[in-house]
Amino acid sequence: MKMMVHGLFWSLAAGLLLTACNSDDADIAFANGETVASEENDSIADPPTDDAPGEDDNALRSVMFVGNNWDGTATVVDANTFEVLRTGINLIPDEDQEFADIAANPVDLAFYQLIKFGPGEGNEQYVDDMFTTTDGRYLAVSRPSFADVIWVDIEKITNGGGVDAIVREQDMDGQRTDHMALSPDGRRLLVSDSTSRQVIEYSMVDETRDDGSEVKIGDRLRTFESGETPHESNYNEAGDTIYHASIGRVYTPGDNPELLPELLGPARDALKGDRWYQIVNNDDFGIRARWDMRAELAEAGYPNMSPAVRPMAVSKDERFIYFQVSYFHGLVEFDTEAADVNANVDYTLGGVPEPAFGAVRRVVSLPNFVPEVPRETYVNDSAHHGLSLNDAGDTLCVAGTVDDYAALVDRQTMAYSLFNATTTDHTYLKPYWTTEGPNDTCWVSLSGSDAVAVLDTRMHEELAYLDVGNHPQRIRLGSVPERVVAGWAQTP
Repeated sequence: MKMMVHGLFWSLAAGLLLTACNSDDADIAFANGETVASEENDSIADPPTDDAPGEDDNALRSVMFVGNNWDGTATVVDANTFEVLRTGINLIPDEDQEFADIAANPVDLAFYQLIKFGPGEGNEQYVDDMFTTTDGRYLAVSRPSFADVIWVDIEKITNGGGVDAIVREQDMDGQRTDHMALSPDGRRLLVSDSTSRQVIEYSMVDETRDDGSEVKIGDRLRTFESGETPHESNYNEAGDTIYHASIGRVYTPGDNPELLPELLGPARDALKGDRWYQIVNNDDFGIRARWDMRAELAEAGYPNMSPAVRPMAVSKDERFIYFQVSYFHGLVEFDTEAADVNANVDYTLGGVPEPAFGAVRRVVSLPNFVPEVPRETYVNDSAHHGLSLNDAGDTLCVAGTVDDYAALVDRQTMAYSLFNATTTDHTYLKPYWTTEGPNDTCWVSLSGSDAVAVLDTRMHEELAYLDVGNHPQRIRLGSVPERVVAGWAQTP
């Protein structure tokens, strides 16, 4: 009970502070297609301009990057053999300067503590997400507690480099960074600016644009509007469409009907904030469609469910979207080609009316192994947090976060196989993310076990179980030059 009261205190404190700050955010002018001047950090060096690499230097190794959120480190794993190549990579070499800057600003310090005792469960959130550049030379890292994104030289940082390994840094307009997304061509990076209701686009390359303007890696380019607490973004394969969801203030109470019944919905929504699911055109960042998924679920016969879309997976033909919602042990199938159920415009979100298309087709329940656990104790409202679709497009991979399992789910029948302490020789504590890997594999971060599991989505087998750092969170497929990997083999 003491822990619940303590958690509720921090949740309410976070809600009050963030609500106050976000009331000012309403006046933010979004770029929406216009170029925004980048903000240079004079303490960070520009990316080096070495001579062109030799032919052998162009060879790349496909790797798994694992971000250990609470440690502020990363682990690199061979994407095909699952050999751990490098671990304990320090992604916060500038922590002393960051702490000094935070301590000097009372608002920043308050948010730092709220992030630690809210989403961080009493721990700093040092590393959330990461992506490599296509040449494997640089790694972009979002760092929630520092509210920034950095670009680091992979060779330097993986060989113990300090601050000089950071080639670029960009601060958020708000107070926390979160999920990121990399465009299919590797040129652009989307970063969720958690407390400023926006997603920011950055460059992942140095290039000259058609108009003759120069763009450097780390330059800030455009933004698009989101609801409260922007969360996950995904590009389609063509790169012309972005699927994005906001999850609201997950660190506050309010979605639990026992605390705020449906009749108090307006009060609950005011506390939680706008929770939108939207499709964005990449060419101009215009909003193609925006849904309230609680309304869509209710329309399909599933009332009183949360509208906060958590991780998602989009079918290759982009007709079906699969997603998790707060507090629900399972997933939802949404058909973007279906007509709206009642053909009425029942709501308008941020000036965008309900689309005439899109309908919930299936709501699929998966095992709830913790029916007696109060929902307010779920980490950031997550019953399940992690969903991906394999290369073949026939199997969904689910992180059953509070249930301590991963599940492989047949997309047609929704039959599933569970992976947990009962069905394997390993613990599967607090799975917090899944990513599609090469060769129809699924990579699962087991944040409570400090491990990563690799699952075969065809044979429904566990292929590997890897010890990594403290609280692994996001896992991403990336590239590293073979010459860098060879150097690791020669050093401890």
